[in-house]
Amino acid sequence: MFEHRVVSPFGPLTVLASDIGINALEWRAGRKDRTPILLRAMAQLESYFAGDQQEFDLPFDLHVSDFQQSVCAAMSEIPFGETRTYGDLADRLGVPAQAVGQACGGNPVAILIPCHRVLGATSLGGYSGAGGIETKVALLKHEGAAGLLI
Repeated sequence: MFEHRVVSPFGPLTVLASDIGINALEWRAGRKDRTPILLRAMAQLESYFAGDQQEFDLPFDLHVSDFQQSVCAAMSEIPFGETRTYGDLADRLGVPAQAVGQACGGNPVAILIPCHRVLGATSLGGYSGAGGIETKVALLKHEGAAGLLI
């Protein structure tokens, strides 16, 4: 397993990867391994934080269930600066909203797969990254979705 850290406006982050793709994003400072996949991820994250990039184009090697994969795919389709509810994704996938919420909370690559763009029907919902809901709000503000929060 390789890892590379990046300084972000949301705290220190470390991306972990295999030779195949990205496995996880953790809220901590890690090593600085220099593999092609990690260098690509770091460049894209830095561009995202600078406001120059809206989508990530990275290979993933996620070790999650098929259901988690389907929720991650649905989250990845939410455009930059937009949000959906857990219920929206649940209707699309034909599952209960609570299951979608749990899958969002288990997203191993937050930010790269934008679980921060998924909200509760009457609340912001939760966020599993460091800083919790405050980080979710900061990410939404970064993407210009703050008007949705007022």
